Amino acid sequence: MSLSALGSGLSGMQAFQTALNSSANNVANMDTNGFQPQTVDFQSGTNGGVNVALSAPSAPQSAVAANAPSGTDYATEAVNSMQYKFGFDMSAQVVKTADQTLGTLINITA
Repeated sequence: MSLSALGSGLSGMQAFQTALNSSANNVANMDTNGFQPQTVDFQSGTNGGVNVALSAPSAPQSAVAANAPSGTDYATEAVNSMQYKFGFDMSAQVVKTADQTLGTLINITA
């Protein structure tokens, strides 16, 4: 039980870190003409964890006008970043609790 919780927490941390990286990239390129932001899609993992899929930009870079403004919305990215941070923190707490539980189980059997 604790090992599956540990794995779920770790996969959540990795997924939320990937999402945070994507959001940071979107904000960093907000003023880049023709930049198309990535979107994040969370999916259930096979063993109870979570995976994240990053979407490709909606239009190929060659089809986007070089002087077109970025499609990044700062308000949306700010909210997403806060959600991803809280998700990362929650996953870290799951890992911490699973580690403590597993340590307690090992101490009881030893």
